[in-house]
Amino acid sequence: MSLIIIQIRVEKIMTSENLLTKIRNNKGTLLRTVIYTIGHFFIAAVCVMYFTGASFDAAITDAIVEPLINGVWYFLLDKFWASKITNNKANLAT
Repeated sequence: MSLIIIQIRVEKIMTSENLLTKIRNNKGTLLRTVIYTIGHFFIAAVCVMYFTGASFDAAITDAIVEPLINGVWYFLLDKFWASKITNNKANLAT
């Protein structure tokens, strides 16, 4: 049920007009976020190369893939955590 609600909210946010408005209203923040992310990838790759002796290809792959996996992990953790809080509030109310 909650997955359906999330999907409906994402679809509402992702309408082209709504998305373009959000991009226009946050273009400075989005630009800084992209620059930060690219910098993060290269800093992480240099650290992997320095500490492990890995090639640049292996290091940049790790620097890109690892944060993406962490993002998915955080999303799942947050959904689980939020469901426990909701369940606890429901139990306390009864």
